[in-house]
Amino acid sequence: MEYICFDCPRRCGAKRSLTERGGFCGAGALPRVSRAAPHYGEEPCISGTRGSGAIFFTGCNLRCVFCQNREISRGGGMGRELTVPELRDVMLRLRDTGVHNINLVTPTHYSRAIAEALSGIELGIPVVWNSSGYESVETLRRLEGLVQVYMPDFKYYKLEPARRYSAAPDYPEVASAAIKEMYRQRGKYQMDDDGLLRSGVLIRHLILPGQELNAMDVIDFVAEEFPPDSVLFSLMSQYTPMPGLEKHPELSRRVDSETNSLLISYMQRRGISSGYWQETDSATDEMIPDFDLTGLDTDKSL
Repeated sequence: MEYICFDCPRRCGAKRSLTERGGFCGAGALPRVSRAAPHYGEEPCISGTRGSGAIFFTGCNLRCVFCQNREISRGGGMGRELTVPELRDVMLRLRDTGVHNINLVTPTHYSRAIAEALSGIELGIPVVWNSSGYESVETLRRLEGLVQVYMPDFKYYKLEPARRYSAAPDYPEVASAAIKEMYRQRGKYQMDDDGLLRSGVLIRHLILPGQELNAMDVIDFVAEEFPPDSVLFSLMSQYTPMPGLEKHPELSRRVDSETNSLLISYMQRRGISSGYWQETDSATDEMIPDFDLTGLDTDKSL
């Protein structure tokens, strides 16, 4: 497998092969995975009672200064490289543990290999595309029919914080188009009798300190772009300051309860009633998993 990569909005033109990695995300042709195990830190309709089968991919096409997973997101070298048959096997073994879905975390830069892997199996449970929202419509179309649940972030509606905090000034335009494409593919969300999401789009927004207006703009987009009760929206106040924010001291604090309450009320006034919001005491690092090859190493079982 060897190709020149234009798969994400950065369109680096990096050469991907079995021996070469590069470009903004640092990826090669084959996916690198740092963990594959049941995960309980997602929304209730994703985690359920038996967990979400989370496969954490390394590397990322953003540079979020506040990233909680920076251990694996900065460059693509950490983790274990998997062939397409090996990735399929990981998915099947996860499914067999009883998880509610297969949750592909930060998968965009490995979309070719993932699409090939998904084309070769029948899992019997939903596949969740858990992404930053920063992806191209063309790449998403490669996944049509293979992914049942899209779970994108919508980090920014404003250009300046997108540039300053994630090195992606085009994020608002790109993510808007990507989320519209996700909705085109899946349509109105569908739950099963146990309250688990079977199909549709769940849009997440992480509230950042001092970015209340940005959050309101994101809420406005969701309220105005999609029919009522057609997508799920998750307003998250779990922001936790991470080391390395010396250049961004405004991010070195958590979101206060007053700001959180204001945005919850604004979301409700805009008519968004399908989804989730968090209390500010959810802002901890307890749900950050160990990226220790669990599920990929014979000594670390699922």
